[in-house]
Amino acid sequence: MVTKKKSTRKPNAAFMKPLKPDSALAEVVGDKPIPRTEITKRLWVYIKKNKLQNPKDRRKIDADEVLKAIFNGKKQVSMFEMTKLIAKHVS
Repeated sequence: MVTKKKSTRKPNAAFMKPLKPDSALAEVVGDKPIPRTEITKRLWVYIKKNKLQNPKDRRKIDADEVLKAIFNGKKQVSMFEMTKLIAKHVS
């Protein structure tokens, strides 16, 4: 019987690189450079705090005025589309 060596998982350096949010995104996540993973976490905290997750389809996010600025004016986006739209608001 061969035992597999357990590899320690290293985080992807691209995800951990601090990114500077633009003014629209900074309203939700703050204006200091933070990693992409932290941006997503803070967005979810905002979404849950303001009850913006669609109750019928929890994969959808119903945008308020702050999120509409991030979501290109869309009233509703999927959580997968959200990550794509966030990429346009960081540098």
